[in-house]
Amino acid sequence: MGLKDELDGLDKLEKQIKAGGGEKRIQQQHASGKLTARERIDLLFDSGTFNELDLFVQHHCTNFGMEKISIPADGVVTGYGKINGRTVCAFSQDFTARGGTLGEMHAKKICKVMDLAMTMKVPMVGLIDSGGARIQEGVNALNGYGNIFFRNSCASGVIPQISAIMGPAAGGAVYSPAMTDFVFMVKGTSYMYITGPSVVKAATSEEITDDELGGAMTHNIKSGVAQFACDSDEQAIVEIKNLLGYLPPSNEEKPPDIPPTDSPDRMDSALDDIIPKEARKTYNMKAVIRSIVDNGEFLEPSRKYAPNIITIFARLNGHVVGIIANQPKHLAGCLDIDASDKATRFIRFCDAFNIPLITIADVPGYLPGSSQEWGGIIRHGAKLLWCYSEATVPKLTLITRKAYGGAYIAMCSQSLGADYTLAWPTAEIAVMGAEGAAAIIHRQEIQTADDPKAKGAEKIEEYRKLFYNPYVAASQGYINAVIRPRDTRPTIIAALEALRNKKETRPTRKHGNIPM
Repeated sequence: MGLKDELDGLDKLEKQIKAGGGEKRIQQQHASGKLTARERIDLLFDSGTFNELDLFVQHHCTNFGMEKISIPADGVVTGYGKINGRTVCAFSQDFTARGGTLGEMHAKKICKVMDLAMTMKVPMVGLIDSGGARIQEGVNALNGYGNIFFRNSCASGVIPQISAIMGPAAGGAVYSPAMTDFVFMVKGTSYMYITGPSVVKAATSEEITDDELGGAMTHNIKSGVAQFACDSDEQAIVEIKNLLGYLPPSNEEKPPDIPPTDSPDRMDSALDDIIPKEARKTYNMKAVIRSIVDNGEFLEPSRKYAPNIITIFARLNGHVVGIIANQPKHLAGCLDIDASDKATRFIRFCDAFNIPLITIADVPGYLPGSSQEWGGIIRHGAKLLWCYSEATVPKLTLITRKAYGGAYIAMCSQSLGADYTLAWPTAEIAVMGAEGAAAIIHRQEIQTADDPKAKGAEKIEEYRKLFYNPYVAASQGYINAVIRPRDTRPTIIAALEALRNKKETRPTRKHGNIPM
């Protein structure tokens, strides 16, 4: 047999394997609204740059007649290539090939490309579409999941890890995505849960659909497990590429800068009037953020979850920043369990990957109520204090209006290590709201007055005049500058520029014991 025959044989074998489960299965995949594993890879990577690994790998299972069954590429495509010119590793599970089930060799392929991503110090993207563990392989499949989980843990904080759920993910398969940094889901075609509807019904008699139990909107609104909900596979891939544009390849580098197209000196006089005169009226914090960041553009993970706090990637003068802000439009911007968890995870990610943090505070306090207390708001709120204190990236804080009590501290006050603290003249920095403070401080005087209501109103106004401004805190050095709102963008950019080479260390230790 000559070389030409060998090459023809290679071409034929490659074509056969790349066909996955065959034309019928591919048609079924398309009919269900999903792309195939290879179509997803083709969309994700720059044309012609993807280098596939382990195309010819086959499973080793001989149980239940599996020795007679060939699974092309063992149900997963792995490799590396360029996304917008930057190297990224990825795997894409092939649902057309035996349901993309995970067995020993399938897992080894994933582990190998994860190890390669760590060696190359580049992001890792997983496109998940799998029927779960290959039950014919028993404990070998379970061991495969464990090996993946171990690598997720090792890679955490070293390289960005992104998961996209583009089909089913059930049982142990859900834990790897949950251990990664960001989870994308596709509405209507993806779901993830520990136990499916049939098991739920058998155990609790509750009748529930796949989508209700673990669909994209469930995990984006209720559980917070996923950070992005997309309308299609194609949109999910566009969003993944957009996210990668804000991230460094590893913790050893800073995020990518781009030439700025928005003047660093730009002011916005509209900000001077954005705070309502009435304290109980709301405004949209996103309007503040849009006026500050380059060209009003940002990317918002977890936009549907805990909307009382905002987490955003944006750029200032071409440099990537992470923004955490209270949203007065939802729960008055109060901190609660979910908001604390959402902000904490975002802060830790930004700190791990050298992304400066900007905090914009308008917070009346922690959300009151027995459900919050019984749910552990003390523990969850402590995470926020912990992570701001732990973060060593540049930290800037702006107070626009309310900053009361423990919530003032929690939103990256100077005592938690903020490098530069700003306030608008409308800032109200106090232990609590004026009504509550006056009622406590002047209780006896109010109760014994001829007109308790009038005396109470007098004392409330007295407290407001004394503390409902940023100047008391500024006089003590807790606020570095009181600025006109219109000057916010150039002021923050100048501070970030001064802090670009910030170096800060913490005491040597194995790790802290965060209040999880």
